[in-house]
Amino acid sequence: MSMNDPIADMLTRIRNAQAARHVEVRMPASKFKKAVAQTLMDEGYIADIKVDGEAKPTLVIGLRYFEGKPVIEKLDRVSRPGSRKFFGAENLPQVIGGLGVAVVSTSQGVMPDREARRRNIGGEVVCFVS
Repeated sequence: MSMNDPIADMLTRIRNAQAARHVEVRMPASKFKKAVAQTLMDEGYIADIKVDGEAKPTLVIGLRYFEGKPVIEKLDRVSRPGSRKFFGAENLPQVIGGLGVAVVSTSQGVMPDREARRRNIGGEVVCFVS
């Protein structure tokens, strides 16, 4: 069975694993998923990431909790395969007035919205995290 939106699947797996209070979540790996997960880790939303296996690599994401509650309160997909959302550097959306993070796919890689604004690069907004 083919998957139309692997990033939406990744975000849903993270949401479901946190609702079930899992320590980690596993999913099929790809370079783009790893880049999104790396951005989430750099921003402090997830604990760690690693890739297991060679023939069929699996991305393992360690989830973070603070005082028994998940660090990620909301995780929303913005740009979808049927409706891509691109923004210039000056028009990148802010999540909760700058308290959250918009993950942006740019020509220079996947990065948080603050970094894209600092570098004056626009791109496709992948998801909002708060």
